[in-house]
Amino acid sequence: MTEAKQPGASALLDVFDQLALRPVRGEGAYLFTADGDRYLDFYGGHAVALLGYGHPALVAALDRQARTLFFQSNIVPLDVRERAAASLVRFGPPGLTRAFFVNSGAEANENALRIAFAATARTRVVAIEGAFHGRTAAAGAVTAGHERWYGFPSEPFAVTWVPFDDTAALERAVASDVAAVILEPVQGVAGARALSRGFLAAARAATAAAGALLVFDEVQCGMGRTGHPFAAQAHGILPDVLTTAKGLAGGFPAGAVVVGEGLAAGIKKGALGTTFGGGPLAMALVEAVIGAITAEGLLDRVRRLSARLRTECLTGPVTAVQGMGFLLGLRTVPPAKEVLARLRERRILAGGSADPHVVRLLPPLILQDAHVDELVAALKEIRP
Repeated sequence: MTEAKQPGASALLDVFDQLALRPVRGEGAYLFTADGDRYLDFYGGHAVALLGYGHPALVAALDRQARTLFFQSNIVPLDVRERAAASLVRFGPPGLTRAFFVNSGAEANENALRIAFAATARTRVVAIEGAFHGRTAAAGAVTAGHERWYGFPSEPFAVTWVPFDDTAALERAVASDVAAVILEPVQGVAGARALSRGFLAAARAATAAAGALLVFDEVQCGMGRTGHPFAAQAHGILPDVLTTAKGLAGGFPAGAVVVGEGLAAGIKKGALGTTFGGGPLAMALVEAVIGAITAEGLLDRVRRLSARLRTECLTGPVTAVQGMGFLLGLRTVPPAKEVLARLRERRILAGGSADPHVVRLLPPLILQDAHVDELVAALKEIRP
């Protein structure tokens, strides 16, 4: 017998810890609640609101596409899908020329690993301690801490874990049975931890020597968040596969796997699939996001304001700043959850991380100097 739901109870599964605020609209870098409170959003829904809220180019693109063609699947070619793919590969690292669109970062990473296993016919993956690649089967198997939450009866393949930024351990781990090394150039959930250029270069050299693929998961750090289109370009290192999602469509579900011509030639019809990936609404927004980043010079803004944040946020409870661009971690003396609560009292949203002493900042690329001033002033008021 099914128990009746209590009057007023939510129909949602209770699986998320949620803040005690309910936004009803957003504008620019701000969220507004029903009771009139305004919050400066330095978190953007886990880095998704890349251009903030209500960006006119995104609203116009969505409205125009919705009135033209709301949905069609990959069974038919779409001009808007072709344009979005062309925009993405122009924006991304030279040498990665083909895109496969999906719905999320986990799905992008799942397909990246599928491509690696198919291309190499090997059985093992190397991942980095602290990584977060998603909660689906393959992506979850290379996500740190999965032994505590992984819900499947067995893991799908062998994984070797390498300590963060440990070049010697990485080089020992990459052998002839490795299909891929998968890594986030800046680990987001771990607390905005940036891998060094030396480690990334070693990963490129080791995978090339062993015939394995190098996968850059730029789901969180990509799409301009580092102050460059992707961290791959910031470091001048070309992976075999790049994944992106989060802010790719500015808040609409979208992800992508990007590869070069060599890998693309081996991916045959039917090897990958998706129902909603590459749908026209998402594609119109991907095109609009990239267009806005370019037209508004937002990469320069990210680099300039990131430099301010790294210097001026060293105040109040903050002892160090780590990360790149607009994916920053503020290391705090009191626990991060206490600092986050104090910031919310001052109507500023930021995020936590797996590190209990790191506050994570993921502001929109449209951030302004006044917003930095507002955050710095709030931090100064918080006693260590």
